[in-house]
Amino acid sequence: KTDFINFISDQEWKSIEPVSSWFGPSSFLMSSMSALFQLSMWIRHCHGYLTENVGIPVWGSYAIFALATLFSGLILGLVSEALGLWLL
Repeated sequence: KTDFINFISDQEWKSIEPVSSWFGPSSFLMSSMSALFQLSMWIRHCHGYLTENVGIPVWGSYAIFALATLFSGLILGLVSEALGLWLL
């Protein structure tokens, strides 16, 4: 606490360079990181629901998420190819 008070009162903060706009809290990069963190928390919540409330074994929950990942990749790949062909 004392170090922080000295940091402010001695104005040592003036010698520190500001954070780059890439790493600012409202930047696209940090917003994307936040969205990925929220997605991981949602996946964790779904895993807990599937294993605790529905009664699916842990390996079954992992299999569901693996299949969902494969199918979402397949759909995104097909959409990107269709857009690529359409734009040609």
